[in-house]
Amino acid sequence: MVIDWNQKGGEQTSPDRPSIPAATYVRMSTEHQKYSTDNQTAAIRRYAEKNGFEIVRYYADEGKSGLRLVGRDALQRLLTDVEQGDANYKAILVYDVSRWGRFQDPDEAAEVELRCKRQGIQVHYCAEQFENDGSMGSSIIKTVKRAMAGEYSRELSVKVFNGQANLIRLGYRQGGAPGFGLRRQLIDQHGNFKTELTRGEHKSIATDRVILVPGPEKEIRIVKRIYELFVNQKVQEAEIAKILNGEGISTDWDRPWTRGTIHQILINEKYVGNNVWGRTSFKLKKDHVANPEEDWIRANGAFTGIVDLDVFNLAQSIIAARDQRLSDEAMLQKLAAILEKRGYLSGLVIDEADDCPSSSSYSHRFGSLLRAYALVGFVPDHDYRYLEINRALRRMYPDLLSEIMGGIKAAGGAAKQSAENDLLTINDEFTASIVIVRCIQTTSGSLRWKVRLDTALRPDITVVVRMAPGNSEAYDYYLLPLLDMQEAVLRLCEFNGLSLDAYRFDDLSRFYQMASRRSILEVA
Repeated sequence: MVIDWNQKGGEQTSPDRPSIPAATYVRMSTEHQKYSTDNQTAAIRRYAEKNGFEIVRYYADEGKSGLRLVGRDALQRLLTDVEQGDANYKAILVYDVSRWGRFQDPDEAAEVELRCKRQGIQVHYCAEQFENDGSMGSSIIKTVKRAMAGEYSRELSVKVFNGQANLIRLGYRQGGAPGFGLRRQLIDQHGNFKTELTRGEHKSIATDRVILVPGPEKEIRIVKRIYELFVNQKVQEAEIAKILNGEGISTDWDRPWTRGTIHQILINEKYVGNNVWGRTSFKLKKDHVANPEEDWIRANGAFTGIVDLDVFNLAQSIIAARDQRLSDEAMLQKLAAILEKRGYLSGLVIDEADDCPSSSSYSHRFGSLLRAYALVGFVPDHDYRYLEINRALRRMYPDLLSEIMGGIKAAGGAAKQSAENDLLTINDEFTASIVIVRCIQTTSGSLRWKVRLDTALRPDITVVVRMAPGNSEAYDYYLLPLLDMQEAVLRLCEFNGLSLDAYRFDDLSRFYQMASRRSILEVA
């Protein structure tokens, strides 16, 4: 958030003494209430009044981790303003050294201050017991404090991990969808059942816990049938998916079954009641890493299983034996064939491929999926599939624009299209931009969308068209008001909370009606 201090109702310094224009930067992560932005701002205002500063701009990153610069829009905007000459201030007031960030490399925090000082803007730490005057003493203290801030995050990460691991060992669920045939059950601190959590719901009381319980009997029968077909009738995953789809049976996400979704049911230990966590790590916002199996955190028999343990073990034996029959060279040949056919590789792509070992088999055989990728010449970062998808979406854009203009007209409104930038002016009252966003499917099957808003045009309303998996048709529509964001990037998942879902439409008919009534700005 970036606002002018006068818009926030801030006090000016006394007119009878010289004042130095200053900006403030505050950041609040989630672990310390005493570091709330309001408390930081109050301390900064007292410092400003005492030392003759006039606050003219306010930068705030609320609820942002200080481990990385990425995602901290206000700090990035501050640095951009400073380095591009858009800063109307001579000093920056910060609560303390740690508010720049708890970087694991102290030099990274020092760089933020240095970038300001290079432009002649001095940084003041309002709650520290030293003056940031460039002396040797202040430089030493700052270096120590930056290292302490990074160490605090490292220690906190260890404590959080140990706490989560302990909850796993006690049999509690730590996030994620329950899976087909299972449900999430909320219990209190004494183990008493409270309610079943539906999709998108989360616990609201800190002492409550979540466990997995068997789902509807109909789904349980389907899970057992999958194991029966695979173990006793020797039906492969792709054929099982074909059978279920032929009978009109959908997954828990109301999607058709695939080889990969069947395979995940066959290998996931939660179906026998085991609680397994920590297969991968993303500690301190660094790279995702796959952990060796001996480092996984587990609690066997934590839940009520819906598959007999002997049947589950037979399924694992069949999968393992199927993969062991292949030499390393044969496995890599199959992987290379998939790469040649699809042009890229991922865990989901491998699991979906017929007559091919699973992604977990490649990970076990070669140490990691990345090493297997390297052996067949694939580098995940070089993935250009999106180029063809984007071309198709650009071809779709003119037709969509015409459809929207026609819909507004049919509803009694008027829409004009700018020949220069395709911006729509509706009822000569407000402007609207149409953004089509491609769908990205994660390896777990979840859907993601990255929305880039047009900050140059600054339309009053942005209509975001989220594409469905496959990117051939619309999934739904979002109506967004003008947002003050530096990068103007929104990352959406399938469920985004009331603040965004309130403006979500399954089709554009309601948008047409609101536009024709000239009430859309009040709604947004």
